[in-house]
Amino acid sequence: MSSKQYFENIAEDWDKMRESFFPRSIRNKAILLAGINKGSLVADIGAGSGFISEGLIDKQVRIVAVDQSQKMLEVMKQKFKDYANFECRLGESENLPFQENELDFVFANMYLHHVDNPQKSINELIRILKAGGKLIITDLDKHSHEFLVKEQHDKWMGFDRSDIQNWFKDSGFKNIQIDCIGDDCCADSETYNESAQISVFIAIGQK
Repeated sequence: MSSKQYFENIAEDWDKMRESFFPRSIRNKAILLAGINKGSLVADIGAGSGFISEGLIDKQVRIVAVDQSQKMLEVMKQKFKDYANFECRLGESENLPFQENELDFVFANMYLHHVDNPQKSINELIRILKAGGKLIITDLDKHSHEFLVKEQHDKWMGFDRSDIQNWFKDSGFKNIQIDCIGDDCCADSETYNESAQISVFIAIGQK
């Protein structure tokens, strides 16, 4: 099963599932560290059911949430139907539905470990940012829990922070900051007698 099909299948249950995987404090810290300005155009990439968007919805910004799953988009449309500052679009990691230099801020939470090519995906994220715009990635540190690949269809078993640093540099980002966000992502295997508790990093770069 592909990652896309997996998320199509679990779209209606994702909010409840997500609560057991990682806390809202990850979102709150990422938004705080981003330093968002009122009136900004902000993208939530790999939005799922709108975890990041939910934290931004009352920040007086315009939000465009992007996901590869049509069913996830339907969940978000229903959730945020009363908000004029929200829209969502279908998109793929290396072909996002934005023009060049369009966005002030781009968030990608638990997104990178589902893409085929992280470097190309980061290149696409810098393409859509304005000069001076910021990318904020929150994702998993490198780990050894293979059940996440088998059961949740992760494509990458987390990342070395040095690789993230190099990919940001190679893409042209400046003022790069990478650190532990202070929270973990947790999951229990459905098949094996195994549980995962994986630290989460935050990476911020400016175009």
